[in-house]
Amino acid sequence: MGKGLPPPPSSDIETGRTYKSHRRTPPPPPPHFSPPAPKLWFAWLVPLVFVANIVMFVLTMYINDCPVKIGADKCLFYDYLGRFSFHPFKDNPLLGPSFSTLKELGALDWKLVVERKQAWRLISCIWLHAGVIHLVANMMSLLFIGIRLEQEFGFIRIGLLYVLSGFGGSLMSALASAGRKQTISVGASGALFGLLGAMLSELITNWTNYANKCAALLTLVSIISLNLAVGFLPHVDNSAHVGGFISGFLVGFVLLIRPQFGYVSRKHIPPGYEIKHKKPKHKCYQYLLWIIALVLLITGYAIGLTRLFKGQTFESKPLNSLD
Repeated sequence: MGKGLPPPPSSDIETGRTYKSHRRTPPPPPPHFSPPAPKLWFAWLVPLVFVANIVMFVLTMYINDCPVKIGADKCLFYDYLGRFSFHPFKDNPLLGPSFSTLKELGALDWKLVVERKQAWRLISCIWLHAGVIHLVANMMSLLFIGIRLEQEFGFIRIGLLYVLSGFGGSLMSALASAGRKQTISVGASGALFGLLGAMLSELITNWTNYANKCAALLTLVSIISLNLAVGFLPHVDNSAHVGGFISGFLVGFVLLIRPQFGYVSRKHIPPGYEIKHKKPKHKCYQYLLWIIALVLLITGYAIGLTRLFKGQTFESKPLNSLD
């Protein structure tokens, strides 16, 4: 019997061309490249801020020591809370400490900030609350708004947004209360309104990424309007709300910018492929809004601080002490 013949080289039946087995041809390019779905950040900063505010309020009530200050018979819920009992409603309707204790621990007071150069109160007041009602309202809002933002944008950007918005709210509050006696301001409402403002600017600057744009805008504007309306209730410092909202609105254009819809990063394109009409990372209007917002933010802080420490005021109606 004869020897078997070796198999013929692989060939293309239609063309008759032969190919070496070690040569590999790339597969045809897919019709569309898309980046993987963005991964959510693990939210830990907002819960930490939540816990810090709770701890600070407990510490405030411990230092306040209502039974020693005004007598146990005048304190609310003394039988159950003892040293942590609340001052009477006529002194503080929000179930909390005396205003003198809040001032001692860092409440915003125009006279102390300007005349005694205690500028640190512009930040410290964000971590104090006037009472249980005040604390619960703010902390529920913080969890509802802040966790989602931190999951999407990370702790660094949301942390900066929170502090800068709180500072802007305190600055506006100090300017509005300048020259008035016995007016203090405490609370995280300015920072929380900054988160709302940033949500609005994020929607505007990242407009192409949203499917139901009008519905999202209408919902957000309704929430913001409702919260601003709360500022006209007694014992609410609406100037801090407005200042925080404006600050957060501008910071959002700077920190919360996303790539435009359809942008594909080069790292997500397989080797050997090129996209002829590759979209830029951001649209021109996003860069423009970024520059305008940054300039307005820096200018606003500079003008506000200058007016504050020169003793100049805003021509506004008096606002109550708590935000």
